[in-house]
Amino acid sequence: MKKITFLFTLILAVITATGQIVNPTKWEFNSVQNGNEVDLIFKASIEKGWHLYDTYLPEGGPIATAFVFADSTLFDFIGELQKNPQPEIHFDPTFQMKVGYFNTEATLTQKIRLKSSEQVEIKGYVLFMSCNDENCTPPEESLFSFVFNKADNNAVKAVETPQEETGNSATSSSGQTIWLFILISAVAGFAAVLTPCVFPMIPMTVSFFMRGSENRGKSIRTGVFFGLSIISIFTLLGALFSLGVFGPNVGNILSTHWIPNLLFFLLFLVFAISFFGAFEMVLPSSLVNKTDAKAESGGLVGAFFMALTTVIVSFSCTGPFIGALIIEAVQGGGMRPLIGMFFFGFAFAAPFTLLAIFPSALNKLPRSGAWLNSIKVVFAFVLLAFGLKFLSNIDQVYGFGILSREIYLSIWVVLFFMLGLYFLGKLKFSHDSDLPYVSVGRFFLSAATFTFVVYLFTGLMGNPLAGISSLIPPVSERSYSVQGNGTTAMISSPEQLCGPAKYADKLHLPHGLSGYFDYEQGVACAKEQGKPVLVLFKGHACANCKKMENTVWDNPELLKMISEKYVVTGLYTDDRTTLLETDWLKSADGTVLKTMGKKNLDIQISKYQTNSIPFHVIIKPDGTEIRMGVTFDEAEFMAFIEKGVE
Repeated sequence: MKKITFLFTLILAVITATGQIVNPTKWEFNSVQNGNEVDLIFKASIEKGWHLYDTYLPEGGPIATAFVFADSTLFDFIGELQKNPQPEIHFDPTFQMKVGYFNTEATLTQKIRLKSSEQVEIKGYVLFMSCNDENCTPPEESLFSFVFNKADNNAVKAVETPQEETGNSATSSSGQTIWLFILISAVAGFAAVLTPCVFPMIPMTVSFFMRGSENRGKSIRTGVFFGLSIISIFTLLGALFSLGVFGPNVGNILSTHWIPNLLFFLLFLVFAISFFGAFEMVLPSSLVNKTDAKAESGGLVGAFFMALTTVIVSFSCTGPFIGALIIEAVQGGGMRPLIGMFFFGFAFAAPFTLLAIFPSALNKLPRSGAWLNSIKVVFAFVLLAFGLKFLSNIDQVYGFGILSREIYLSIWVVLFFMLGLYFLGKLKFSHDSDLPYVSVGRFFLSAATFTFVVYLFTGLMGNPLAGISSLIPPVSERSYSVQGNGTTAMISSPEQLCGPAKYADKLHLPHGLSGYFDYEQGVACAKEQGKPVLVLFKGHACANCKKMENTVWDNPELLKMISEKYVVTGLYTDDRTTLLETDWLKSADGTVLKTMGKKNLDIQISKYQTNSIPFHVIIKPDGTEIRMGVTFDEAEFMAFIEKGVE
């Protein structure tokens, strides 16, 4: 028993200390200013036996060192990042590839040109990870802040504590905040409690804490330990993803490869059919019996195994919640999987723990009954709707063109219309009870559902559906008119280009803009026309890309400026199209990149030291560049576009 308790305590300690691991790489930040030109100096000191990875690494390798700026519109980059010494190239047996890294120390210098002579603060963070011959540290962020043009003297500040998680943003902290993600995680955990697999277990589980003991204090301690055990089990699952156990590119693989997307679709489909009442999902009895037997031992060990039994038994209902949350978290990267599963487990365990402390509240809980079956059916409809997103990812990334926006929305219209009928009692399943009348709650739920159906229907009529744009396929039209303020702004036509765009038969730019899908072709046309080029790194399965295009790009004035003043080049980093042999690219490690996504991702990483999307780069005719990551602030993006033509 002592060994088991010690092991469990050790797991808790490791999970708790995850954010406190001392990284063997320490950063110092400095700067040298000469007028409006500044050298930003990032110096890394690395402990003996460890190494820091280069700013460019091949796809499928470890996480490269990256410099993330909060607002890159305050300055222009001048030249490439300078490295002293140059990274050493070694074969990494863990990743089975040649990678570059620094030993002992590294000084990385980026020259920039300030756009204002007034006081300006340039801040951001360094994203990095360190490894030795046996293990790697989790990815860490080290904050920096440079202040220039102060009245007294130039200054630079450095903070060694990690920055708050900023999602997939490369140069902006915009996007889904960590607090919104935490709220979603907690709501998912609480919603899982209301499923028929979990809710009926609450009285039984709380009774387990109270039986055989007149010592209420001991019962409360056991109940609290039970709740902490549930949280730890879920958090440990998230930690496996955050610490890179499944590989550094698991987020990209989950969102773009056909195998995991198909598996997730089938998982959601099977769960939905089960929730409709076709069959019951039952885990192997041997697994449940073994953990249940351990739970009978009592004490803290029994409480832990009771928690493990609860997690295992409830998986037949919580599986979709956990799967969807993990997918969202790993795409955000960093500590999101760990944080998400912690708050999911916290919300999931809270009712059990609170009722263990206040057992009299059990009498006020609603009894299990038909209402639980109704919740199960509602979840089934939602699972079917959201499961389509995985099929859509496959369709867009591989260019099949089968599940178009119109078909996708039509399926959603039908599903949510049927859900509205179910709320009204007009649609029944085998395990549903008779509904003699419609309650007030069901009435309002049906009204909200039918309102959503009407909203979806407007999408079939041309409405961009900005509110749910990240969940549905993009508009497929290549050219059309945009209505705004009573005027019509015509979007650019192919005749404005320097010649036919490669791969335009299967790819398109947002809102009917015409442009290129090959970096060299776009840059060459911009030089020929004497215009700046707007390079947009994006992805078929990128939710933030879709949301930004439908909420920020959907502005007639903005589109008019882009179409008239720029040559637009859209580079998909997740497209699986095999390139023409003349467009193949040899990466720094000698690998020949033959698909569009791999080539574009290599260009983004090698030139801009980031793989986050969406990522925007304006290259002016004089060669200076302006960069911006994701933002949902229309004014901020408009200012970015205007600066490119100043």
